[in-house]
Amino acid sequence: MTLDLFAGIPVADYAVALRWYEQLLGSPPGFFPNDTEAVWELAEHRYMFIEQRPERAGYAMHTIIVDDLDALVARIADRGLDPVEQETYSNGVRKTTYRDPDGNEIGFGGAPL
Repeated sequence: MTLDLFAGIPVADYAVALRWYEQLLGSPPGFFPNDTEAVWELAEHRYMFIEQRPERAGYAMHTIIVDDLDALVARIADRGLDPVEQETYSNGVRKTTYRDPDGNEIGFGGAPL
């Protein structure tokens, strides 16, 4: 069975959020379904999108697991964004969290060192 995942993030100001997510993800969106929505393909059949929906902005919580967390965090820092939180769980799994201008939480997780 093929499965596509679209994880949505409601934002208040589309133009501000678009710039921020381009900075976080390091690329422009893959496509624009309409004037208030932008979509990035993070991996095959796995998408994240922002959509202007001010009444719901600030409540998204997504965590993306990556192979090399340290390298990703360094690349994001090179693009001018710093995490708001870094955690290491009791099993050694690590998570680095960013918050967009609306307060939506985007976390990146990685295996223990």
